[in-house]
Amino acid sequence: MSGGITFVDVLAPRPYSGAPGALSGLGGTEATLVRIAERLAPARRVTVRQSARLGHDALTGGVRYGGLDLRHPLPEAPGTIVVINSWKVAPRLARLHPGARVIVWQHVFPGRHNRALAPALRAAGVELVCVSATHANWLRGFLGADAPAISHIHNPIADDLRPDDTPRDRDLLLFASSPHKGLGQVFRRFEALKRRLPALRLAVADPGYLAWATGPVPDGVIPLGRLEPSSLIGWMRRALCLFYPQDQFAETFGLVIAEANAVGCPALLHRGLGANDEVASDQSQCIDTADGTAVAARIQQLREATGLRPLAAARPEFRLSRVADQWADLLRPAAADHALIHATKD
Repeated sequence: MSGGITFVDVLAPRPYSGAPGALSGLGGTEATLVRIAERLAPARRVTVRQSARLGHDALTGGVRYGGLDLRHPLPEAPGTIVVINSWKVAPRLARLHPGARVIVWQHVFPGRHNRALAPALRAAGVELVCVSATHANWLRGFLGADAPAISHIHNPIADDLRPDDTPRDRDLLLFASSPHKGLGQVFRRFEALKRRLPALRLAVADPGYLAWATGPVPDGVIPLGRLEPSSLIGWMRRALCLFYPQDQFAETFGLVIAEANAVGCPALLHRGLGANDEVASDQSQCIDTADGTAVAARIQQLREATGLRPLAAARPEFRLSRVADQWADLLRPAAADHALIHATKD
């Protein structure tokens, strides 16, 4: 074994890396992988293999990005393989690399068909790492006695995300996710809210990786389309809140919630849905969003507080430096690897 780490992504629709613009139009899963890979690269050899990547390898941020051929062992002979979401691929890689540690980094709630794959994961010694405690607890209940080892490490936010002196617009709300994450319901609830508070506007940033029917677009909606990360953070700094009054789509983590909170922007979230309560920096951000009166009261409360102080704060445990340290600890070579390294040096 080389002691290196290889991340395997068979699901991304196109190749990506940490190069400028290479993550445009993709989601938080790919961005998180790049962040963690680049933080691990100074201490370990890190490779990212993608089914969608054809042609020559790319080297960015100390990480090598290459193609993937599952008919053969990975050429770098990694000591640890981290597979993104795919329960089918992980046991196959475990068979191809009998001495390697294999982990599935689970970013989504799996479908029912995955239950049948769980015994194969456990038999192959494959571990599962989820992106929140909520996610991990749900998965343990979902799999029951067939569950392999399951742990969690939160998704990271940048260490330098902090509030600044950008003035907040007390009439501006922001939705910043793919439309399949409840945008149709958000539109309907925004319409109802706007009847109470007519000055409100809703900016909608759509990463553009999935078309989704949302019904009629209400008056007062500002379509932003796909934004670069720095531009999206700018809208978070201006908005009164991240506006997510929907109970149809559960987040396993909710990176934009953590990022918005870090720059002082609160979120309006449905209580008890997915990881909302775990990720929000304070519980006042989680309410019953089916209650139109409660939604209006919370928005009015935020409008009255605008300009007094940041309306939310970063969670220290979500900072990239902390999360990267957790990954480094998880991926630290086993005792046998250390013994082999010392024997080689001697």
